[in-house]
Amino acid sequence: MSITSHPWWKSATVYQIYPASFLDANGDGTGDLAGIIAKLDYLKDLGVDVIWLSPIYRSPLADMGYDISDYEDIDPRYGTLEDWDRLLEGVHARGMKLVCLDLFDRMDLVHAWFTASKSSKDDPKRDWYIWRPGKVVDGEEFSPNNWRSIFQGSAWERDPATGEYYLHLFLSKQPDLNWDNPDVRSAIWDVIRFWVRRGCDGFRMDAINLISKMDGLPDAPLVDHTEYYQPASMYFANGPHVHKYIKQMHTEILSHHDLITVGETPFTYEASELAAYVLPRNRELNMVFDFELVNIDSPPESQFLKKPWTLGELKAIVGRWQRFMRDDGFWNAIYIENHDNARSVSRFGNDSVQWRAVSAKMLALFEITQTGTLYVYQGQELGLKNFPRTWGIEEYKDVACQNYWNLIKKQRQEAQGKEDVDMSDLLDNIAQKARDHARTPMQWNASAHGGFTTRTPWMRVNDDYPEWNAEQQISDKTSVHAFWKRALKARKAHDVLIYGDFVMLLAEHEQVFAYTRNYESTSALVLLNFKEGKAEVDLGEAIGVAGYTFVLGNYENEEIGLEGKVTLRDYEGRVYLRKASLN
Repeated sequence: MSITSHPWWKSATVYQIYPASFLDANGDGTGDLAGIIAKLDYLKDLGVDVIWLSPIYRSPLADMGYDISDYEDIDPRYGTLEDWDRLLEGVHARGMKLVCLDLFDRMDLVHAWFTASKSSKDDPKRDWYIWRPGKVVDGEEFSPNNWRSIFQGSAWERDPATGEYYLHLFLSKQPDLNWDNPDVRSAIWDVIRFWVRRGCDGFRMDAINLISKMDGLPDAPLVDHTEYYQPASMYFANGPHVHKYIKQMHTEILSHHDLITVGETPFTYEASELAAYVLPRNRELNMVFDFELVNIDSPPESQFLKKPWTLGELKAIVGRWQRFMRDDGFWNAIYIENHDNARSVSRFGNDSVQWRAVSAKMLALFEITQTGTLYVYQGQELGLKNFPRTWGIEEYKDVACQNYWNLIKKQRQEAQGKEDVDMSDLLDNIAQKARDHARTPMQWNASAHGGFTTRTPWMRVNDDYPEWNAEQQISDKTSVHAFWKRALKARKAHDVLIYGDFVMLLAEHEQVFAYTRNYESTSALVLLNFKEGKAEVDLGEAIGVAGYTFVLGNYENEEIGLEGKVTLRDYEGRVYLRKASLN
């Protein structure tokens, strides 16, 4: 047992649910709160401590709930506030906690606040959003600046009623709130208090680093010569007042409750910028999701394209963040899969029939042996993979993916002067990288639609559900699901895996990721073969191997002793522990 006290959220396993795709209990083709309630025992049995729900608020679903029309109500597709209360009661009865998603940088056009704001330039809520007149050049009107929306096109939309433009960093149906207005911040605090009073145990804050924009909203530099609108994150991410506002949130609300808080911080790779949100002395958030690791295979121009990555790059990223400002209290959020990224076994492992289960288990070891709060995405515990390349573009539901596809198609049509252009190369890329791969319905059993629904699902279920599903894996002691259960138990049983230091071994090895963890009187040794093919490593020169005991591995048939020279099988992972002798 550890003699050091730590906040509960540091050792927690957080399970992210994408409600539309989890389980449909009422037979309308879309997952719902009743479906989540029906699977609470499944989550508890897996080893989950905290359940985090992607958006369930009332919404037109232009961006799958990230376009909120009422922060204090549940969308009827998912249920009611009373259903949410029943879910919370069931979660707490099982000793788990429930995290809400906060989305306070933007909302939907039909929200009452924006409806009032756009009604008149003199409305009291006009300044709750970022309105500007157009820019006139040689008699022609342009948007106020050349910022590109994250979802393509202009980040501004003209309102014909008042003749002004409102800023929307995402979809045109998602106007950005003006956090510089204290009335806006006050209204947001009220929403947070609403959910805290209702029993919410924490908040995942979407794109929280985008709430403050550069004063004057200057034009972005020209870096993309193919279009007028330019990437502008240097002017809207980590703005001049972002920390002032989050500190105010902490002082007025968060500090008064025992909550878990995690912020999403896109467009941010500088360690010092991320540290400012997390360091305890700053009194802001517990942790943030940084994007460096999950963007390792994305070129700068688009997350929907794939570029090669090396194990050396991955080691450098993990090693940097595992060691970063530990003595100052910096804390990581550990994840390699979520609703915005393709399936991890298809990206970082090998989803072939032969190696899918083995590599998915190796990735589980990779995650559970890092310092930080652990996040598992729905289906990751089953080793769910990307859907096949044979699916056409019509199967991709994500608006960001569709917008990018249409942009590239239009550019090619204009360049080639014809309608029928080859898009197969782009389909090759999104078949590997699209967010849709994480959003296919859960595969519960071998019945129609994977047991997700009794009707036509809102999105097609991956074709492999008859042989790759939860029911089949729960009854198989060698399955990915069974391994995740053992891995989560091992993490909870050994504080060294959560709080230990991080020492890289064999840094130049192109196939094996090896490191030690040390905490109080315990040492852990982690060996991970990230590739197909055996790998031989010599630990004798790196560490003394005497006294290490095998704890967990992804090959099921044996416990393996440790010698100086080790041969790891294809995608093999092993964890060893050693207790210091007491004299």
